[in-house]
Amino acid sequence: MLLAKLRRLGALDRRLPIWYDPEYRLPLTAFGRHTGLNPRRADLVAWYLLEWGWLAQSNFRAPARVRYQDIARAHTTEYLEALAHQETLARVFGVDPWDVPVDEVMHSVRLACGGTVAAALEAIARRGPAVNLAGGFHHAGPNFGAGLCPINDIAIAVAALRHRGFSGRVVVLDLDAHAPDGTMACLAGDPMAWVGALSGNASGPMANADLRLLPPDADDATYLAALRSLLAAMPRPDLAFVIAGGDVLAGDHLGGFALTLDGARRRDLAVVKALSRVPSVWLPGGGYHDDAWRVLAGTVLALLWRTRRPIEAGDDPMAVRYIRLARRLRRQQPFSRRDDTDFDDVAADLGLAPARGRLFLGVYSREALEYAFHRYGVLAFLERRGYGYFRVAIDRATSGGERVRLLGQSEGTEHTLIEVVLERLVVGGREVLYVHWLSLRDPRARFSDRRPQLPGQEVPGLGLAREVTGMMRLVADRLKVAGLAFRPAHYHTAYVSRAQFRFLDPARQGRFEALLRDLGSRSVVELSHRLAGGEVLMNGVRYEWEPSEMVYFTDPLGKEYELAVEAERQGVRFTIAGEMEAAAASPAAAQGEGRPSA
Repeated sequence: MLLAKLRRLGALDRRLPIWYDPEYRLPLTAFGRHTGLNPRRADLVAWYLLEWGWLAQSNFRAPARVRYQDIARAHTTEYLEALAHQETLARVFGVDPWDVPVDEVMHSVRLACGGTVAAALEAIARRGPAVNLAGGFHHAGPNFGAGLCPINDIAIAVAALRHRGFSGRVVVLDLDAHAPDGTMACLAGDPMAWVGALSGNASGPMANADLRLLPPDADDATYLAALRSLLAAMPRPDLAFVIAGGDVLAGDHLGGFALTLDGARRRDLAVVKALSRVPSVWLPGGGYHDDAWRVLAGTVLALLWRTRRPIEAGDDPMAVRYIRLARRLRRQQPFSRRDDTDFDDVAADLGLAPARGRLFLGVYSREALEYAFHRYGVLAFLERRGYGYFRVAIDRATSGGERVRLLGQSEGTEHTLIEVVLERLVVGGREVLYVHWLSLRDPRARFSDRRPQLPGQEVPGLGLAREVTGMMRLVADRLKVAGLAFRPAHYHTAYVSRAQFRFLDPARQGRFEALLRDLGSRSVVELSHRLAGGEVLMNGVRYEWEPSEMVYFTDPLGKEYELAVEAERQGVRFTIAGEMEAAAASPAAAQGEGRPSA
């Protein structure tokens, strides 16, 4: 009802411009693995705003890559030359050098920075707010990059505006959880620039700055009180940049604060009020939490509607987007490519011979599958990773089920990139699409200390599990079955599927949730290896990983299932072999000392 009421009242700024491009997503397969950063954040926000009807397509602007002439106004020549090397970008993003396609990574970065420059120009022209769904790279200084920030888009935008004759006061409100060290270094020589920040760590000196250090786990009340004080001290700007960081949420992997989603929205609403009738550019900054996209989408709702309406926990923009795409695909018949057609295909098309073996699960041709990989963004991502000349192969697997392989070439060699084996089966009394096998492979990648090999892995993955799982859900919907099912052979497979899949056996689900409760703070890699090595104890007894069916059903499993899950979860406790004994034998434990303070 609230949504209908808001729509009747009308948006406060229907023309709010938003810069976005699908290629904001960085082509790094391991990106976010250690930080928790969702590389699809901008996509999720754009899809949510469009699919839920908050904005129209006309609100979106396509960014152009920022010019090197403008980048050079904020960064040194030596540093820009270093950005052409894999090692420099690998250090900034915390990945291995071989995982960095330099041209494509810099393409994404320059698109994001171009969006910030263009948003600043339009904000001044319309004397109001503008949003860029990427940016806020505040850790990049004149001659360095750090913390996922290779270049500083705010500093570049300010320098570009100064070059064009803008002489007004610039205010940067940095509401990311981390201090704006790079931005302060870049703007230190600009007397008409002021930086205000609330963070959990200190930063370098700047004459025109107001940095407020907040305590660890600062909650909504503490944060909002500090924000009111900071806004009261803020000089009146002619142009403001706001980094509405998503890393302020409780449970963020790197943030250190404890705001709720409502607290983050109230933060944005307070800033919107303070910057009324001021040109402003809003940027996402960091966010290393599953709900970071909701913070950014909430920023747009605050600007557009001045509302605290929450984004529901069950809202899944990717699933909705895929369902809409699937409906469109059903109305389209992709043509066969001339170079992929042989005489058997022609005979089948003319009805002179049966089309045996050509339809996957009796529905999908090779062309339809390749076209789907294209429409859902899989091929574009793989192309940016250096693969091309894609083709789809369909056959029956020797162990049962039907197999699809997506193959692609790199440097003259064809590789299997995606392989999936599916079959219609009855699981738990319901017909489902059973996933016998799923492999997402990046054969040109290598394992390393940053990206260690997981149990059962032959080569590193592609970072496309969410996309491929979403496509399989659509196949299940097309076949009119109850959902998906598979049997995870290892902990990490169940872990990455936990948001959508549950173990069919409620007791098994309860043990899995207890494992996450007790040991889930450890890295997925460590815990998966400890389970494989027999180092995990359940109620003091060695625990072996239990391969058991996990299911995604369109209908809920029911109250009795949930009660059984809860009973089992409360009845078990997981530990690591040897750790409790070591803790009990420590001098601190022997003397009864408490936990030391930070």
